[in-house]
This record gives sequence, structure tokens and C-alpha cells, in this order.
Amino acid sequence: MAHFRITLWVGMALVAGALLQWVPPDPSPLRWVPFGLAYVVGGGPILRDTWASLRRGRLSIDFLMGAAALGAAVVGEPFEGVVLIFLFSLSNALEARALGKTRMAVEALLELRPDEATLLGPDGTETGRVSVESLSPGDRIRVRPGERIAVDGSVVEGAGDVDQSAITGEALPVRKAEGSDVFAATILSGGSLVVEATRAPHDTLLARIIALVEEARESRAPAQHFIDRFAHPYTLGVVGATILYAVVPPLLLGWEWSDAFYRAMTLLVVASPCALIISTPAAILSGIANGARHGILFKGGAVLDRAGLIDTLAFDKTGTLTEGRPRLLDRIVVRSEEGDESEAEVELLRLAAGLERDSEHHLARAVLAAAEAEGISLPSPQEFRALPGEGVSGRVEGRTVWVGNEVLAERMGRRIEPLLRGWTAEATSRGRSVVYVGDGEGVLGAFAFGDRLKPDAAATIRHLKYEGVRWITILSGDHPDAVRAVAAELGVDEVQAGLLPHEKVEAVRALAGRSRGVAMVGDGVNDAPAMAASSLGIAMGAAGTDVAIETADVVLMGEEVSKVDYVLHLGRRTRRVVRENVFFSIGWMLMLVAVASTVGLPLSLAVVAHEGSTLLVALNGLRLLRGGPHPPRVPTGGAVPRGNAEASIR
Repeated sequence: MAHFRITLWVGMALVAGALLQWVPPDPSPLRWVPFGLAYVVGGGPILRDTWASLRRGRLSIDFLMGAAALGAAVVGEPFEGVVLIFLFSLSNALEARALGKTRMAVEALLELRPDEATLLGPDGTETGRVSVESLSPGDRIRVRPGERIAVDGSVVEGAGDVDQSAITGEALPVRKAEGSDVFAATILSGGSLVVEATRAPHDTLLARIIALVEEARESRAPAQHFIDRFAHPYTLGVVGATILYAVVPPLLLGWEWSDAFYRAMTLLVVASPCALIISTPAAILSGIANGARHGILFKGGAVLDRAGLIDTLAFDKTGTLTEGRPRLLDRIVVRSEEGDESEAEVELLRLAAGLERDSEHHLARAVLAAAEAEGISLPSPQEFRALPGEGVSGRVEGRTVWVGNEVLAERMGRRIEPLLRGWTAEATSRGRSVVYVGDGEGVLGAFAFGDRLKPDAAATIRHLKYEGVRWITILSGDHPDAVRAVAAELGVDEVQAGLLPHEKVEAVRALAGRSRGVAMVGDGVNDAPAMAASSLGIAMGAAGTDVAIETADVVLMGEEVSKVDYVLHLGRRTRRVVRENVFFSIGWMLMLVAVASTVGLPLSLAVVAHEGSTLLVALNGLRLLRGGPHPPRVPTGGAVPRGNAEASIR
């Protein structure tokens, strides 16, 4: 608002001074009163910014504008000097307003969180409305239909549909029941919930999103770093050229000093790189704001810039391309002390579920869900150790128990029976994942899990190929046959399966060696090393996942695979707009300099042309605020390269 108030005062002084120029004697000396007011009001901010830059040993664009305005007054053209100040102030005001739109995503998020919540006492009765800031982990609140949830927490009572679009970008409400996680700023659209807070108000997912967006706005793209380094020496060059243009023609060509000085001031205006300096941040900030509005968090301008270079994608399978909610579909017992087969299967499930009761792995949750469905009472593990890429091991009821893949079985020195290998081959050929269960004496049996592709996965892969992504691969720790079954449905180019975390890193580095840029898409936990090794790490479905938010370059708060497509689309679109802005601003500036230094330009026209180009560049960048993710579709007749998932099976 300060920019607009200054512009308004300068504008009124400009109109008053222009009218006084027609008062006899022509021009009237009285015109200097409003013009002087305009110089003081409009020149104050220019002087402050110039002084701040000079204290850092740098010359700013404000110095060039201020010098040109003072120069106009020196040659007896205060009207044109005030026009310069007015248009420069107006341009700054419009740029501030335009770029301020990129902050709306953050401001809108800040306004989402309610100020108060209904607190429940230890006995479950309502104690009244309290400030959200006074809540702490463990407190319970009641949420009624239409209310915004005040904290990150877990549902302990009730059920209802929650609109999570502000956090995850999901269009439809999500059903929440006992045990479901909920997030601050989401809206309960139906039902009633009692929520137990799991995070302090200042540490909610919403607060972390806001912090990420604010941090991203401060991070600069490579083009912006170049322009920042370029600005100071260029400004010195413009000042030097202006001085030469004001001195050399009168001495060598016989020009009038006043005419040469006037032209030098015009040159000073048109050679100022205002449009070039605003060209990159206008686009980058708009792109970041667009992503934030749709649940896509870019960690800075450099990340958004890199997204536009990606031509190779590596996907994790489970939880990324599939729903990540596998179910236990089948089991087999090969060694048991139980006489009855059904009792042996129950014992196998009881031991595995007892070991995995504290595990967060998606297959562990499937085992626990199956045990709960059968009403099995679970023992507590005395020891528990997670073995990344292999499984888990520990002690249950004084007995060594392990659950994992074939790599873990071999490391335990346990032989897999031919009967079990045949069962495994049949299960994996149907796209199922198999894990083995054993103890200190050998393999007890195995489980087969089934998962479903996400609804938009196949369409997204096809659209990515249509949009020009050269190579798409699946990097998975699952059995090759299970991964191959998924790959056949998707049409990817390559499958590398049975990989440990460090092998995924090696695979990503190999892909990077033959591409412009490779993005690793995963869940942000098991895939963290591969994400770090890639050009662009993308964590999918990261709502509430600390590791994902810390590790990835891009955080997708929702589960939709199609948002990966939009990440690349937004990156390419941003790079294109930045190039348009840079080329236009440089070309326009060179043309104005050529005209001003040869045939000459009126100072007022030079100001309009210069500030107009700056505003056009800012508005062009703001185009990136429009648009959003949409269901991927390939136009009828579009040629989509089909992948060859047999290319590399490990």
C-alpha cells in the first residue's frame, strides 16, 4: 500500500504542475512547487534504496532512475523528471502488487487454521473453547460438521468425511474413522470426530508447508544468480557510458551541452535493466505459488528450474505406482510343530504379526490387519531390528524369528525348499509380493501379498511418454516377477527389481549418466538415498511424513501419480516463461538504447517504454499462477512410445 500512496501523491503533484505550466508567464515558476513536492515524496524511497546499495558498495537501478530525474530538472524539464518518478513509482507499485499475488498461497494457508478449538476434559466432557496455541500433544478436541480441524492428530472417536484439499490437493473428501490421521486446516464436511493432538500447533504439517514455501521463495534459480552478478557491473557501465555521452559530443562534435545532457539522461533511463532483473523472480515465484496451491512444494527456484530439464524418470513401485495398501492374500507352511494345517497357518501368522507389531512397513501393516481380522492375540517382541531392503528380525517368546525376502533368508543361512520356490514362482507370476517367515532353525513358511495400481498410474505413464519423457524405469526391492507384472500394465521402458537401497543409488547414477536429468519418485523413506543421488527427488504422498519433507526436492502432499506429470510440466513452462522474459527484456532494452543514442527519444516516451516493458515482463511471469493438475489424457491418434519392460530385469 505504501507504493500506491506514494504514486498517488506524485500523480496529483504531476497533474497540478502540468496545469500550472499553462499559467502566465509561460511556463509559470509556480510549477516548481508541486514538482518539488513530487521530487521529495517520490524521490525519498529512491534515495533510501540508493543509499542502502551504496553502503554495500553497489550501484542499484534506483540510482539510475534518480540520476535521470535530477538530470531532467537540471536541464529545465522538471515535468519529464516527475513523469519519470511517477511511472517508476507506479511500476514498482504494480510489480509489488503483482508479485504479492505469489504470496497469496502462503497467506491463504495462514488463514485456514482456526483460532479456537473445543477442548475435552479427561472424562470426555467439553470444557469450552480454548486458543489453538494453548493445545499440546495428548489434548483431545471435538470437531463438528463444517469446522476446521485445529491440530494434527489421530481420530479416537467418531467418523466423518474430511476435505483435505488445502493440504493434499485431493478433490474429494476422505473418510476418517478411529485410528485415522488428520491434519490442521482440513474441514470436517460430515460426521463428528474426537481428535487427539499428536503435534504442537507450531509443528503441524500446515506450519511446515508454510515454512517450506517461504524458504523456497528465498531460494534463487541459476538464471537469477547470473542476473544478480551481472547487475552491478552493468550499472557501472551504464553510468560510465552516460557520462561519456554527455561530455564527448559537445567537445568533439559541437553539440549543445544541454542537448547532450538531455540525451544522456534518456540513455540512462532506457539502459536500466529493470525488466531483466524482474524477469526471473516474477516467473519463479509464480510457479512456486502455483505448485503450493495444488499440494506440490518446490524447495526453491533452482528445484523448479531443474524440473524443466528432466527427461528420465525412476519410480519406486509400492506406494508410488501402487496404492501401497497390500493385503495378505495367501500363505503356505513348510515346517511346523503343529499337527493341523490350519493351526499351523494361524501360528505362522501369530509369530510374524507379533514380531512386526511395532513396524511401520506397508507389508507389516497387512500382516497385522490379517491377524486382527482373524482375532489372533499377538505376543510382544523382546527384540526388534529392521534390516533395510531385507526385512526384520528379533525374538518372540524367547524364539528367534525373522520375516523378509530371499536375500534375508540366504543371509540367515536358510535354504528355501523346492516346494516353496514353486509356490513363490506361481504367486509372483500373478503380480504378488512374497516374503518368507523363519526362525533359528529354518524357513517356516511364506506370505503372498497383493496390491493394486493407482487409478491414474497407467494414464500418467502414457501421458509422460507423450509429453516427451525419454525413459521411464521402475526401481523396486520387490521380486522381479511381481514388478514385471506391474510394468506390463504400465508400459515402462525398464525394470530393475530385487534392489537394496544402495543398489537403487547405483541405478539412478547409471541413468543420470545418459540423460539430461533424472527424477526419482518414491515414498521418501526407503528411497531417500536414491532421491539424494538423483537430479530431482520427488516424495509422493508425504502428508505427515517428516523424512519425505526433509529428503525430497519436491514434496507431493497427495497420492496422485498425475502430480508427477504436473511437476515436470510446471518446470518446463517456467523455464519457457523465464526465457521469454529474458530475451524480450534484453531485446527491448537494446532497441531503446540504439534509438536513444542515435535519433534520440523524448525522456517521457523513454520512461513509458522502459517501465512498460518492466510491467509486461512481470505480468508474463504471473501467467504461471494459472492452471493446475488435471487427469492425464493422450489425444486421439497420439503416438505414444510403448516401453519394453524386459529391457533390464535384475
